[in-house]
Amino acid sequence: MKKALTSLVALLALAALAACGEKEERSSAPRAERLDLVLDYFPNADHVGIYAAIAGGDFRKVGLEVKPRTPSDPAAPLNLLASGRADLAISYEPEVLLARDRGLRVVSVGAIVQRPLTSIMALGSARIDDVRDLRGKKVGTAGIPYQAAYLDTILQRAGVNPNSVDRIDVGFNLVPAMLSTRVDATLGSFWNYEGVELRQRKRRPTIIPVDRVGVPTYNELVIVARQQDAGRRGDRIRRFMRGLTAGYEAAREDPARAVGQLLKANPDLTRRLQLASVRATMPVFFPRDDDRPFGFQDPREWDAYGRWMYDNELLRNPPRANRALTNEFLPGQGI
Repeated sequence: MKKALTSLVALLALAALAACGEKEERSSAPRAERLDLVLDYFPNADHVGIYAAIAGGDFRKVGLEVKPRTPSDPAAPLNLLASGRADLAISYEPEVLLARDRGLRVVSVGAIVQRPLTSIMALGSARIDDVRDLRGKKVGTAGIPYQAAYLDTILQRAGVNPNSVDRIDVGFNLVPAMLSTRVDATLGSFWNYEGVELRQRKRRPTIIPVDRVGVPTYNELVIVARQQDAGRRGDRIRRFMRGLTAGYEAAREDPARAVGQLLKANPDLTRRLQLASVRATMPVFFPRDDDRPFGFQDPREWDAYGRWMYDNELLRNPPRANRALTNEFLPGQGI
């Protein structure tokens, strides 16, 4: 009887220890680490994979709680990033090179959009079918210096004197400027967004992506980190890119569902336009070469584009553009 009692006490003690161990293990489970991501603009079709990854738990699976936020203006993301008020930012390849030229220590760690979206655009009623048709016409721009250089390059390549074109800075009101006939054409609208919207409105737009008429190709949208974080906090960037890849893969598999998740983040969006835009953009969310991972950036293309910027006096210093990017944090890359 005494032996049985002793055994029972021992068993109860072991059970209590096991229970304590379980409680300790549960309470010490790691929480998801917050990561602040500054978008380039309001949430839209270009960001569909981000919201798919949030809704699908892809970031949580890699231990991250990603918090996207909209910037006060499109120039703000890299400044917020460099000052430590954001962990990562979405920006544009030319903006990354300009930021580095003025001394900001930032680096692109992955591409969201592999090709330029920026285009020359005109309504069907303007009867502009070719770059040469811009001679003597009014062209609206957003007042961005490197886009003004795009227009010079495009016109010169087509044999059109740049001085023969009347340029009007319309800010970001590019489509309204065309609809009101204030201008005959614009440079700065995106073929995957404004172009899709104009087609849906039966305005028969002429759309000429800038990389098809003389501007070197570049990555339109990129994920940017501080250079010091790329060195010291590479694991977190790698986990972010893994979750982001899963989000864009989910959007590719089911665009309609992914757009529904995007609309929850920005209810002001129109489902029909966003879905059409996502479907139009899908081929350039991913590299042309299937052997390359999502987010791949071609150093040779960055070099060519950087040389073009320097030759057009947009940069003060030779850019060494291949140092402005890294692919080491992409799935299957790096250590």
